[in-house]
Amino acid sequence: MALALRSSILCHIRVPISLNLPRLTAVRSMSSSHDDHLDKKEVVDRVLEVIKSFPKVDPSKVTPDVHFQKDLGLDSLDSVEIVMALEEEFKLEIPDKEADKIDSCPLAIEYIHNHPMSS
Repeated sequence: MALALRSSILCHIRVPISLNLPRLTAVRSMSSSHDDHLDKKEVVDRVLEVIKSFPKVDPSKVTPDVHFQKDLGLDSLDSVEIVMALEEEFKLEIPDKEADKIDSCPLAIEYIHNHPMSS
């Protein structure tokens, strides 16, 4: 029973596995200054790349001002999938309440750029 519980828990969490690789000792500062935040241009470029790589999107239509439904013809489920892809790209979790509001590139860019844990 303990093994089944362990397996159930481990399938829902990510645990880094060391393969005798050199250990990195850098620690990200938790300061409130914007020095450790991602550069806005980098955020814009990465958000656009995530959206351009979405299967239902015509990459030629993707701009920093694009709206997911109005401009790209995506439905609400597609928007959720894009937000999930952005979470993975920037290694952060966006609460559902906030994720529901992200329906365009400008909102995604602003949220990620202002998020203290985005990387």
